[in-house]
Amino acid sequence: MILPLPLEGFFTYAVPERLSEKVKRGVRVLVPLGKSKRYVGLAVEVHDRKPDFAQIKEVMEVLDAEPVVREEQFRLWQWIADYYLSPIGEVYNAAFPLGMKTVEGYKPKLETYVTLGEKYRNEQALHIALDVLARAPKQQKVFIDYLQLSRWDSLEEREGRSEECGVCEEVSKDELMNYSHCTAAVLKQLVDKKFLVLYEKEVGRLNHSGEPHLDKVKALNAAQQEAYNQILFQFLSKKIVLLHGVTSSGKTEIYIHLIKEAIEKKQQVLYLLPEIALTVQMRDRLQRVFGNRLGIYHSKYSDAERVEIWKKQLSANPYDVILGARSAVFLPFQRLGLVIIDEEHETSFKQQDPAPRYHARSAAIMLARICTEVNGALNTRTLLGTATPSIESYYNTKVGKYGLVSLQQRYQDIQLPEIQVVDVRDLQRRKMMSGPFSPLLLSSIRKALEADEQVILFQNRRGFAPMIECKVCGWVPHCQHCDVSLTYHKNSGQLTCHYCGNTYQVPDKCPNCGNTNLTGRGYGTEKIEDQIMEIFPEVRVARMDLDTTRTRHAYERLINDFAAGRTQMLIGTQMISKGLDFDRVSVVGILNADSMLNYPDFRAYEHAFTMMAQVSGRAGRRGKRGLVILQTKSQQLPVIQQVVNNDYTAFFDDQLDERRAFHYPPFNHLVYVFLKHRYEQVANTASMEMGTRMRQWFGNRVLGPDKPSIAKVKSMHIRKLVLKLENGIDIKKARECLRLIQSQMMQDSRYNALQIYFDVDPL
Repeated sequence: MILPLPLEGFFTYAVPERLSEKVKRGVRVLVPLGKSKRYVGLAVEVHDRKPDFAQIKEVMEVLDAEPVVREEQFRLWQWIADYYLSPIGEVYNAAFPLGMKTVEGYKPKLETYVTLGEKYRNEQALHIALDVLARAPKQQKVFIDYLQLSRWDSLEEREGRSEECGVCEEVSKDELMNYSHCTAAVLKQLVDKKFLVLYEKEVGRLNHSGEPHLDKVKALNAAQQEAYNQILFQFLSKKIVLLHGVTSSGKTEIYIHLIKEAIEKKQQVLYLLPEIALTVQMRDRLQRVFGNRLGIYHSKYSDAERVEIWKKQLSANPYDVILGARSAVFLPFQRLGLVIIDEEHETSFKQQDPAPRYHARSAAIMLARICTEVNGALNTRTLLGTATPSIESYYNTKVGKYGLVSLQQRYQDIQLPEIQVVDVRDLQRRKMMSGPFSPLLLSSIRKALEADEQVILFQNRRGFAPMIECKVCGWVPHCQHCDVSLTYHKNSGQLTCHYCGNTYQVPDKCPNCGNTNLTGRGYGTEKIEDQIMEIFPEVRVARMDLDTTRTRHAYERLINDFAAGRTQMLIGTQMISKGLDFDRVSVVGILNADSMLNYPDFRAYEHAFTMMAQVSGRAGRRGKRGLVILQTKSQQLPVIQQVVNNDYTAFFDDQLDERRAFHYPPFNHLVYVFLKHRYEQVANTASMEMGTRMRQWFGNRVLGPDKPSIAKVKSMHIRKLVLKLENGIDIKKARECLRLIQSQMMQDSRYNALQIYFDVDPL
């Protein structure tokens, strides 16, 4: 039995005679734990091996008639637990929607519908009702509107039917009120008089967007067709292929053709995207072709919606295509033939907290492999797509592990944007900067707006100001629970910790020196928006960051408004860099490249190159070459020129040399070991001992312990060790050693309440 708890191993329960025929691998069962708690567990194995302990608790109830987890999923869960050093219960917790792992369970969505009162369900009675209601014209109008919506007024279509017949079409209460523009009071009067009857009906939240139109797939141009053919050819010998296509080269149309081919073979497709925002545009494009064969699955959907999609995927009529973010990898698939991982380089595919800290790209690749093992006839293939491949994926093409297909021509032969580098250091010295804006950027924005074109400004910090400080003594407010400065949010008028979420009031004066001159330092997206609206007061501006996109409808509104031209300028964080397609964007401003470059991480340049190249690709999408203004104090760095020249190969070669010299991926596997404790001294002592134990097994492959850049979060002190394992080492044995050391540490009474966890292949 698997329980949704962060505990190692499986639990054993006795099956009472009354349930013996119902318990089977893959069904959910209700079980007791401890004195009073109950959990929804998942049956893994039914056996007759009695455990050593005396008392075995019994299964209380079986919740499913048939398994809700397929064999492919069990194997994927176990792989994630093993590879990412996470208890299987944490994987179960991440995989299932909440409604499938709670005692209360899934609550179906109910909607109120309207039907005729029983005694008015024939033609003669209808005429009587209309005569009676003539004295109440508002009620009569609603009644007539109902008859029209339900098609009861169509006498010709009722010919040949018995008079006692059901309503032609169901009508919901909301639909009738919207159609008739009536108030709830008027409708209630009709219900009270028994002319109409209200009833509740369970309704699905699934995609009912209409029949698919596979015959309306757009023809590929010559470059796309060549790439498509190359992908199919590579799939003959490679299970995984990387499509390296520049921004706006039309990769999505190639995906659509591949999906169509898979559907025609009676196969299912998993299409993964890194950000929920991207599903808005991609959903619309895919629905036009695949209609109701497309399902959408991500964390912004309600839990009930996710339960319904899960159940549909187990049904006799599942979705052929699932479009989703990383959690979609856990859905059950019956005949998965193709996995597409778009923007495969994106760090958003890596789950950080809570555990399991899996990478959806790796998990999806493994899912494809498992599906082939379970059902060899499928021969499931994986396509990775991006304009800026991750170092690891591109390296895998160089060593022959992955196939490689290049698409270096933009759709309709649109030129790549011109990138102009602005030396911010020089402009600041000459006092020519207007806050975060250079003269070139402001003049380019003005020209674009005058030409009725759109502008995107990229600033990878949210909030109004990254911090406030005292102008006299330099005091900066910090979170009481985390080792970070607080971010000022002007709209809420509060200081916020972006790690624990706690908020604080802005102090009237400095608690250190008493000075009242407290000012913001730096620029967040909120402050950029504020200043742009001062400079261009007539411009319609939108902001896209974590603060403005907390619901899926907020994502849709922002993207749809910008795509339709209702807003002229979009200001945002890394969200706007990820594959969004807008027709009229002519200028993109990268306000502060240095915030990405000057970061203490071996992947800093990779992330910076990727982000700058991707956000630059939003410019010049249709009919005109775009312009990118890249503001930096570090224009001498090779990575800046590599972005300007769109020279991924030179960038890759530089990074590979560094990675090889310092034993980083793709030449070594990394495992970060984190220790957390409320008391700093315990964290220090435990991390030193953990490091000593690890060195007994791994020698000088262990670095640390050390304080991470953020050494305290939610009142917990954090220490970190780094393990570098060269390629070719027995990774399975290494994981066993780490688990053993973790177990030994946790059994030590000195380390009560100590948390030890692993981040495998960290980003």
